[in-house]
Amino acid sequence: MTAVFLQVRLDSQRFPQKALAELAGRTVIEHAMAALNDVSTDRHVVLTDEASASRLSPYAKRGGFELYAGDPDDVLARFAAAAKRYGPKTIVRATGDNPLVSTKVAAANLETHFESQSDFTALTDSPLGTGVEVVEVPALLQAAEEAEDPYEREHVSPFIYRRRERFRVHVQSVPAAWRYPQARVTLDTKDDYEYLKEIFKTLYSGSPIGIESLVAHLARAEHRPGVSRRHSA
Repeated sequence: MTAVFLQVRLDSQRFPQKALAELAGRTVIEHAMAALNDVSTDRHVVLTDEASASRLSPYAKRGGFELYAGDPDDVLARFAAAAKRYGPKTIVRATGDNPLVSTKVAAANLETHFESQSDFTALTDSPLGTGVEVVEVPALLQAAEEAEDPYEREHVSPFIYRRRERFRVHVQSVPAAWRYPQARVTLDTKDDYEYLKEIFKTLYSGSPIGIESLVAHLARAEHRPGVSRRHSA
């Protein structure tokens, strides 16, 4: 069984309640859920904490997602507990600050994961904020049991991909038409929000924005001073 776990909290320090910010008449989390609902998995679950659960519950229900409230600070423990609760073998991990998460990138990541028979799979080089991670639950549970580094507990997957001698890790670039690694379309700050509003104003027509349309738009914007948003990792 496979599941999408969409990680969301409302107490961001830089942009509080960003998952409920509106873009083209829908909230950020609704855009993310709409894209992820088109990924063929058995369950779709919003993973949050108790403090955020009551606010997020109506959105999750309308979006066709179940809702699980777990540890507020230890995200790895939250994922492990949800995995035990819902019983998937494979998890597609997405985050609620990515309203432009791509259905195609997520589906391709999942397909690549199964083909490579990996514990962890990531497709890279699409704009930051369009991708997901795929992880096998046994590897996730090992990480939850052993990880001590706070970074590894906050970001779920680093314990796995940092230990390639133990886990099967597969990372590859996306197809050329989806590739634009210098761009970032994730939501962390109010400046990001203003940038995303312009993208949605231009491209959104009631259904999730396709990765090809987004990349073409970003490439055009690259040549207009003050418009493009680069990602410097």
